[in-house]
Amino acid sequence: MDCKKHNLAAFMLETMRQSNPFFFFPIFIFCASFAFADDDFDLPDDVQKAEVPASAEEVPEGPINFAPIEETTTSEPAPASNRPENVNSRKIAPATSAKSDTSYKEKKKLTPLNNRSAKAIVDSYLPVADEPVTDVPVTDVPATFKEHLIPEELDRPLRVGIYTGVKELYLKYQGETVRVTPHGNMVRFEADGNSTEDIAHEFNSEDGGCLAVAADKKSLGKACYPGSIMFRNTNGKLDAINSVDVEDYLRGVIPYEIGKLDSSRIEALKAQAVAARTYAYKHFNSRESVGFDVYADTKDQVYKGLESATPLTDAAVKATAGVVMTYGGEFIIAYYHSTCGGVTETLATWNRADLPYLKSVPDKRPNGKPWCDESSYIKWERRFADKEIAKLFKANTNEAKAVFGSTNGKDFKKVKSIKIKDKLKSGRIMTLRVETDKGYFDVLTDRTRWLFKKAGTILPSSFFTVKKEGKEWVVTGTGFGHGVGMCQMGVRARAQAGQSYQEILSHYYQGITLEKFDR
Repeated sequence: MDCKKHNLAAFMLETMRQSNPFFFFPIFIFCASFAFADDDFDLPDDVQKAEVPASAEEVPEGPINFAPIEETTTSEPAPASNRPENVNSRKIAPATSAKSDTSYKEKKKLTPLNNRSAKAIVDSYLPVADEPVTDVPVTDVPATFKEHLIPEELDRPLRVGIYTGVKELYLKYQGETVRVTPHGNMVRFEADGNSTEDIAHEFNSEDGGCLAVAADKKSLGKACYPGSIMFRNTNGKLDAINSVDVEDYLRGVIPYEIGKLDSSRIEALKAQAVAARTYAYKHFNSRESVGFDVYADTKDQVYKGLESATPLTDAAVKATAGVVMTYGGEFIIAYYHSTCGGVTETLATWNRADLPYLKSVPDKRPNGKPWCDESSYIKWERRFADKEIAKLFKANTNEAKAVFGSTNGKDFKKVKSIKIKDKLKSGRIMTLRVETDKGYFDVLTDRTRWLFKKAGTILPSSFFTVKKEGKEWVVTGTGFGHGVGMCQMGVRARAQAGQSYQEILSHYYQGITLEKFDR
């Protein structure tokens, strides 16, 4: 079949008219070939899922996704040094010439940012003098700032898998509700008793508006996706891929990643916008085997279109437009989490080699209290009955990746002691040793959270202590999430205290450079 868009579209329309002369349905076709070069800098998917609180009430106004960069499999992450060379690991060279007439800048229609009440609260940033980036000791010196044209390979829409592997979707298009389903190896569209099908179809939003796509008819009323949406059939299941300008994508990310804050915390929203933008550009072409750049859920960053965008979250995106974080000319891996408990952690918590911008840094106010102390997870406690702890541990040793000291160590029936053998720099656990009636086993670093998994819930963090009280084991800890990178509850407090987003990001990501992409 010819993959030229206009020829295929004409062929389909003619075929539909021949089969039903009264049928008219506007179809846009998308054809593409995909390379196979997935990223390898993510973390296990189970870590990702574990970072989401059980309910919104647990962290009032808190973030939904506390760990954006997590892998889609449960395999052990590859060391950073083994990363393949691709667009996301190459140096970012400042552009020195004007863009061509065929650039995305000339073709795109951006959805206008909603700033109806934002002008009074948006403070524009002032670039500071360029300075070389070096691996410096922990410091809160604001990042240097560089401004240049966006690299050509990044000057395109972001491809977001908003729905993947589903059985049906609904689309609101030109006033009609269209049911979309997989049919064999095709995609079927049904509206007003008529239907048509083909391999892939792309719909474009009109006049800078948005498209409504949802899993059910009821949700269509609030759905709003800017850009275009392509439907395709993948192994008998339906995918919907949203091609959207990065800035509009961020408008649909910020409300879900750090919450809808008030104007006193606008700098927190800006910091989150820069972290999320850096994440997006880092993932360009990173998931080519699935045919898009990022997922719209906790595999990457939560994105639900513009249904929850507000003037304030839009203002944060607009005020930081094009700003990303780099180190040594490369996009950083912008990990973030909910609550650090007063100190962040290095990549040692995942048994990975350190990165210079992800240091373990203290995160306390001048009075010694953690910046994140408004979090309900600043102190937490879990109690386990003595009679249940052995059953839990036996059920969880595989997920916790326990290392047994003897060949029959897995056959234990009683837990004699639980001790912290050593700790990471932040105070989080390095090695937890469990003595049993069959010897001992060790659980390392962040996996200790899985050892205590109960009713599908792991421990909030690996920053804890264990003691025996009568017939109970008491686990007392602080923090929520893996502890690496930006502490979102700390960011909220720092912003309210008057810190700028540049100061905030420079604290959590040491030695970074802020680069602004102009288009």
